[in-house]
Amino acid sequence: MSDRLVSQTAIVTGAASGIGKAIALKLMEHGAKVYAFDLNRNLLLEYFGNHDSQSIPVAIDVTDQQQVKDEVNAVISKEKKIDILVNCVGITGITNVKSHQVDIENLKLVFDVNFMSCVYTSQAVIPNMLEHHYGRVLHLASIAGKEGNAGMLAYSASKAALIGMTKVQGAEYAESGITVNAMAPAVIRTPLVDNMPDAQVKYMTDKIPMKRCGTLEEAANLALYIVSPENSFTTGFTFDLTGGRARY
Repeated sequence: MSDRLVSQTAIVTGAASGIGKAIALKLMEHGAKVYAFDLNRNLLLEYFGNHDSQSIPVAIDVTDQQQVKDEVNAVISKEKKIDILVNCVGITGITNVKSHQVDIENLKLVFDVNFMSCVYTSQAVIPNMLEHHYGRVLHLASIAGKEGNAGMLAYSASKAALIGMTKVQGAEYAESGITVNAMAPAVIRTPLVDNMPDAQVKYMTDKIPMKRCGTLEEAANLALYIVSPENSFTTGFTFDLTGGRARY
């Protein structure tokens, strides 16, 4: 284990699987104490319940603003400071439907999970970062939020909103010692992708010049840099992880 993030406290949402899990484990590997937030209590206990005090599983519905406030305040009460916030919670919602066919309730649900949860965690955590004049915030966006994937209105629009918030927060806190960035993967082989229709996955992978999915290790390594002290002069930016699909 390296000491790159020793004495730092991190909250990672969506930590029970996929990119969130990979990032949480990567931060722990480099010395951070990780509070793993997710709705799936069983998976949290399986992956984060046996690391002594280096990881603390927290079963939570991050679309519930009061729950988020309470759990973040509990972390602050115990640790005094939060150095890193990584928002990885996300769902695709119903896919492979055109915009005029989108179910509005499902659209609202996707926005609650993918966007509003990040608003809630930001509002709960950033005041503590401001108090300590340091923080690293990473929102997990998507190439869908930059380009828009046909058949994925809810997901694409929610991730576009997240990219927009990243730009706003990056500007707002630029002089405070806090950086706020996003990461926009293309297709990373995760359970979320495994549950998509084959036609939807093919539509996305056909656009990748490298002609392959990204890996969880690649995503975690990029995230590690983004939330590290070394990333001190980039904020409000969306880092691409797209195998050459996005070059802007």
